[in-house]
Amino acid sequence: MIQAIIFDVGGVLLRTEDRAPRQQWEAKLGLPPGGAEALVFNSAMGQQAQRGAITEPELWQWIGAHLDLSVLETAAFRRGFWSGDKLDTGLVALIRQLKTRYQTAIISNYASNLRDELTNQFQIADAFDEIIISCEEKVMKPDPEIFHRALGRLGRQPREAVFIDDFQHNVAAAEAVGLAAIHFQPGLDLAHALQQLGISSG
Repeated sequence: MIQAIIFDVGGVLLRTEDRAPRQQWEAKLGLPPGGAEALVFNSAMGQQAQRGAITEPELWQWIGAHLDLSVLETAAFRRGFWSGDKLDTGLVALIRQLKTRYQTAIISNYASNLRDELTNQFQIADAFDEIIISCEEKVMKPDPEIFHRALGRLGRQPREAVFIDDFQHNVAAAEAVGLAAIHFQPGLDLAHALQQLGISSG
């Protein structure tokens, strides 16, 4: 029986609903389509930030130097990069309902700013029993170790948990560990998908 529900953040709780600011910066900086995300998330330094080898400010310092930007230009790029992201308040409300009956948690590949954002900017950290962030753990999804750590802190066996992520390879990794998993996509009725697993928020 499912006792714990584990969520990803980027692409699930927090989604880029407006890509125009990133596209505008890509055009301004002469980057190819998707080039901004490639720098922030997929570059060697972006991966180091998510693994906790460098901080989020150090990542942006590197991005600024890499693109030959001033400190002010780098700060403007950073603001623009994140400005299209929106918190799914409906999903947060569902999670708060679920938390009355189940354990809730986060597993996220993210740099050093996430815990502060969840606590202070979005004020939703209290909706989760455990928050597992790759930069703090020094390990990223889809490494099975990050799932085992989350399960250990929740005191659960894999069969007692479900994991929700927008990347299929992370979903597959969770399933390989033994968790149930849901591939989150825009338009998904998550409450219904959870009901299919016997999980009710009511």
